[in-house]
Amino acid sequence: MVRSAQDDPAGTPGPSLARGSRRGRLTLAAVTLGSGIALLDGTVVTIALPTIGRELGSSLGGLQWVNNGYLLALASLILVGGSLGDRLGRRRIYLVGVVWFALASAGCALAPSTEWLVAARILQGIGAALLTPGGLAIIQASFRPEDRAGAIGAWAGVSGTASAAGPFVGGWVLAHLGWPGIFLINVPLCALVVGLALVAVPETRDTHVQGRAAFDLPGAGLTLVLLSITTFLLISGSALPTAGLVAGVLVAAVAGVAFIAVERRARSPLVPLALFSSRVFSTANLMTFLVYGALGAVGFFLVLQLQTSAGFTPLESGLANLPTTVLLLLFSSRMAVLARRTGPRLPMSAGPLVCAVGVLWLSRVGAGSGWGIVLGAMSVFGLGLTILVAPLTAAVLAAAPDRFTGAASGINNAVARTGALLAIAALPALVGLAGSDYRDPDVFTAGYRTASYVIAGLLTAGGLVSWLGLGGSAKIVTPAAGRE
Repeated sequence: MVRSAQDDPAGTPGPSLARGSRRGRLTLAAVTLGSGIALLDGTVVTIALPTIGRELGSSLGGLQWVNNGYLLALASLILVGGSLGDRLGRRRIYLVGVVWFALASAGCALAPSTEWLVAARILQGIGAALLTPGGLAIIQASFRPEDRAGAIGAWAGVSGTASAAGPFVGGWVLAHLGWPGIFLINVPLCALVVGLALVAVPETRDTHVQGRAAFDLPGAGLTLVLLSITTFLLISGSALPTAGLVAGVLVAAVAGVAFIAVERRARSPLVPLALFSSRVFSTANLMTFLVYGALGAVGFFLVLQLQTSAGFTPLESGLANLPTTVLLLLFSSRMAVLARRTGPRLPMSAGPLVCAVGVLWLSRVGAGSGWGIVLGAMSVFGLGLTILVAPLTAAVLAAAPDRFTGAASGINNAVARTGALLAIAALPALVGLAGSDYRDPDVFTAGYRTASYVIAGLLTAGGLVSWLGLGGSAKIVTPAAGRE
C-alpha cells in the first residue's frame, strides 16, 4: 500500500508512482475517467432539459430540480466522501462511488416522471460525492512530488473537458437514443473505471485518523440541512407564505452557525478550519464559489436559449461547446506546469475576466443568431476557462498538507458545486423567469440577457478576488512528502 511519509511516522516509503510508468498511466486513467464521468453528468443533462420538460411535462422549477437534485447531493456530501476516503481508503470509497453512480444512472434512465427523475438524480449525486474527491486525493497521495503537477494538470484537463463536452455528448446521444440514453451511457463507462482501478490504483489513507475517532455525523447533517433548505427557498420560496419563508431562513441561518461551531470542536471535522488560515486556500475557494456559480448558470441558461430562441437543435447546441472542449483538452496540462512556475495570481485573475468577456458576447445570442457569434463567444469563454482551471486546482492542493488532501479536495469541490447549485436556484427568479417561460422565446430571451450580465459580474468579481487575495502569494509548490 502506498502512503505519504507524513501518513506514517515510522517512515514507510512515500508516494512512488511515476506518471510515465504503466501503473502510473493506468492509475491516472482510472481517476480522470471516473471523475470525468461525474462531472460530465453534471452538464450533459442540461442539453436534454427542454426535451425532458416536454416529455415529462416539467415546469421550469422542475427542470431546476433535475439539475439541482444532483448538485445538492454532491455539494452536501462531497465532504463526507473526502473524509471517508481519508479514513477508510481512498481507492475503496472511490470504487463504491463509481458503482453507486452506475446504478443510480440506470434508475434515471427508467424515470417515468419528473419526481422519479429528481429522486434518481439525488442518488446519482450521492455516488458522485463519494468518487469525486477521491480522484485528486489519489493523485496527491500516490504520485511522486515531481510528477504531481503534470498529473493534476491532466486530471484537470480531462475533468474540465468532460464538463465542457457534456452538452455536445448530450446532444449526440439525445439525437440517437433519446434522453434516457444520456444516463445509460454511464453504465459501461463506470464498468471500465472499476476494472482499471482494481488493476492499477494503489490504496492510500490518512493514518492520523484513528479508527476509533468519531465520524463527523453532526457536520454532515448540518451541511445537508443548510444546503437543502437554502436551495428550496431559492427555487420555491416565492410560493411560501411569509411565515414559512421566515422560518426557512431562520433554520438555514441556525444550521450555518451550528455547522461552524461543530467543526471547531469535532475530533475529525469534515472541514478542518485550520486550512482556511492559508490565504491561498481561502482566496482560491472564494474565487471558486463565484466562478463556478457563474459557470453553472452559463450551462443552464445557454442551452435553453439556444434551443428556445435561436432555434438550434440539441445536437447543434452541444456543438457550440466544442471550442471550449478542444482548448481545455489541449492546454490545461500546460497551464498547470506554467502556473507552478509563475504562481497562481495571474492565471486565476485573468481567466475569470476572459470568461466574462465571452459571457457578455454570448448575451447577444437570440433569434436569428448564427454559428459565428456562438463559436466566437465560446472560444473566448473556453480560453478563460483553460487559463484558470488547472492553476486553481493546483493552488488548492498545494496550500494543504498531504494528509488533508481528501478534505481539501472535498472542500473545493463542495464550494464549486454549492456555487453552481445556488446560482441555478436563484437566477431564474431573480431575472423574472418561472413556470413555462423557458418555452416562450421572447420572455426567455429577456431573462437570459439579464442573467448574462449577472453572470459576467460574478466572473469579474472572481478575478478581482484572486488578484487582491493572492497579491503576495509565492509560486505554487507541490507539497513534498512529509510537509506539514
